[in-house]
Amino acid sequence: MTRIKDLPDVIPIFPLPGALLLPRARVPLHIFEPRYLAMIEDCMKTPQRLIGMIQSRDLPGSDEKTLHSIGCAGRLTAFSETEDGRYLITLTGISRFRVRKEVAGFAPYRRTEVDWADFTRDQGQEETDPGLDRTRFFDLLKRFFSMHQLSTDWGSLTDAEDELLINSLSMLCPFEPDDKQALLEAPSLETRRETLVMLMEFGLHGGDDEMVQ
Repeated sequence: MTRIKDLPDVIPIFPLPGALLLPRARVPLHIFEPRYLAMIEDCMKTPQRLIGMIQSRDLPGSDEKTLHSIGCAGRLTAFSETEDGRYLITLTGISRFRVRKEVAGFAPYRRTEVDWADFTRDQGQEETDPGLDRTRFFDLLKRFFSMHQLSTDWGSLTDAEDELLINSLSMLCPFEPDDKQALLEAPSLETRRETLVMLMEFGLHGGDDEMVQ
């Protein structure tokens, strides 16, 4: 279990539209830009080895991009280097965070001062979702996967615990960046599942059908 007092106040961030990391989940990343290669090298020198995954968004009336206020930090738990100098890494989600402000400095990548206090649930035990109706949920999921021509190991998915099931699908399903952000910001596993169901229903039927619970 990770405690708030063990988490740093400033972390490097990796803005990646459409990418989602959630607590206790894992995401593989292919790193090749020089600034992010430098970020990985610096990250490995720190005791926590944390990188903040966060989405950027357009500023109305401007070509510039700003950051969403909430992201998720992951610990670098796997690392390999290719012959041509690229990095293949895995981040394991530790906790969501709220951005306080960006930190100026000489690093080629962005860093932010962050607040962890709103996300103590992330630093506790794995969540369950007692309201999950797996029969109805998997019926919807199979129709959604069929429409998008997606494949999966249905046996492993059916046997997955609530949190692994819902968070993995939230990360992997082809939703828009704003939809991914809504899944990230869901305050509980139950509300994330409700959001996930709504998004799949919208994708299948334009949101006209009654939401599956």
